[in-house]
Amino acid sequence: MRFIRVLLAAVWLTTVPVLGAELTGTALVSGKPAQHAVVWLEAASEPPAGQTSRVVLDQRNLTFSPHVLAVRVGTTVEFPNNDKVFHNVFSFRDGKKFDLGMYPKGMSKRIVFDRPGLARLFCNIHPNMAAYVMAIDTPYFAVANERGAFNIAGVPPGTYTYHAWRPGGPALTGSITVDGSHALEIRW
Repeated sequence: MRFIRVLLAAVWLTTVPVLGAELTGTALVSGKPAQHAVVWLEAASEPPAGQTSRVVLDQRNLTFSPHVLAVRVGTTVEFPNNDKVFHNVFSFRDGKKFDLGMYPKGMSKRIVFDRPGLARLFCNIHPNMAAYVMAIDTPYFAVANERGAFNIAGVPPGTYTYHAWRPGGPALTGSITVDGSHALEIRW
């Protein structure tokens, strides 16, 4: 009887689905950290994601924060105005096109990023304000921190096409095998 329990436990352990590995990496420009680089993996037939948390692109001290935001397609992004002046957030060129109109401190507006692509954001009143929202149709993405480091969690083992983008640079594409032992280094 003990042998059967051990055998059943061994069969169960070999049939439990793998939750995925963490893909770590670094984004570099001329050997220096590339803060704000967005890295994502193509994933065939991934189910649509339900939004689980509040996503905010703040307006404070006449800047957008964060400067670069990556979201899954279908995500609603809030744009609160926390400045003492009016703002008018818009994106006309590519990606999600919208114009939120002028609104005062304490007010917030929302936009659903319903298709993949890069939205370049500006304020119609303050020409020095700029930010980016990259909408991605995969659950496997990250934005590099100030050291150029990024982590993409829960990636099932396999070979993927990766994409990388950063403000002011060309988009890059390559291939990576995710097996828990390889890090991804992106170089511009």
